[in-house]
Amino acid sequence: MTYHGEETLSKGRGGAGSPPRLFDEIRARLRLKHYSLRTEQAYLYWIRRFILANGKRHPRTLNGAVVEAFLSRLATQDKVAASTQNQALSALLFLYREVLAMDLPWMENIVRAKRPQRVPVVLSRGEVARLMQRLSGREWLMASLLYGSGLRLMECLRLRVKDVDFERHEITVRDGKGGKDRRTMLPSALSEPLRRQREDVRVLHARDLADGFGAVWLPHALARKYPNAARELAWQYLFPAARRSVDPRDGAERRHHLDEKVLQRAVRAAAQAAGLAKPVSPHTLRHSFATHLLEAGYDIRTVQELLGHKDVTTTQIYTHVLNRGAHGVRSPLDAA
Repeated sequence: MTYHGEETLSKGRGGAGSPPRLFDEIRARLRLKHYSLRTEQAYLYWIRRFILANGKRHPRTLNGAVVEAFLSRLATQDKVAASTQNQALSALLFLYREVLAMDLPWMENIVRAKRPQRVPVVLSRGEVARLMQRLSGREWLMASLLYGSGLRLMECLRLRVKDVDFERHEITVRDGKGGKDRRTMLPSALSEPLRRQREDVRVLHARDLADGFGAVWLPHALARKYPNAARELAWQYLFPAARRSVDPRDGAERRHHLDEKVLQRAVRAAAQAAGLAKPVSPHTLRHSFATHLLEAGYDIRTVQELLGHKDVTTTQIYTHVLNRGAHGVRSPLDAA
């Protein structure tokens, strides 16, 4: 894509002394600050859409009113969710502050859309059992981890072999939401299935090594700090993809983790087969994990730590879906 003002940035691309294109600068800055590939793709999408929506003018020539108008159109015309609008705002803030180095006063006055408070969809224990009965193999194991350990979908997919501690019955979540690490329980019922999964990974990894591959992607500077770690079994993904793929960041062929759509489709199909009259996704299992722990009488602070919530108020949403309320409150009609 070429827009007014980018022509000079595009000239002589790759030549000595020629300035980089804007989007190359954005990518370089995102990677320097260790943003995930997903965030990189999302930010580039919104910045490109912002530029196209404003006649391909260079962002330096646009002011706060233009940014606010763009974000307003997303809500009023495109009817996007508050989270989507906030993602677009974050992308534009990154562009102006981190890439263009324009910390303009009007940026502080842009209000982020408030996300509506939704009561999460929760399955009963019987519904969870019916759902699990219609899953098998790897998909059953991943869904069981979401429900049994309270993992988010991507936290499950990004697990490495070393993150499962069978002796301590713990799972370590690395670099979870908000960049935080945490520990959660390893259900006893999943110990043997996970051991078998680890053995499958060992066999697959040995095959990759024999084929001249076997180096997995490592976060941040770990690959430089531990040059041999990428080929070690401990760092391999616990749920690897069926095929190797080319990493768009550096062009290296590696085996990444399984695509999230695999489990999303499997859970959706299992819910339909089980006749569940609720919108069920993998995240529903995490909601059910939290609600069932609170129903069993566990302290809300404990549940907060297991879920990795920054604030207990986030965890308190699950008290709204308990059958008897947060403190065992009975309706005055039932008490009469």
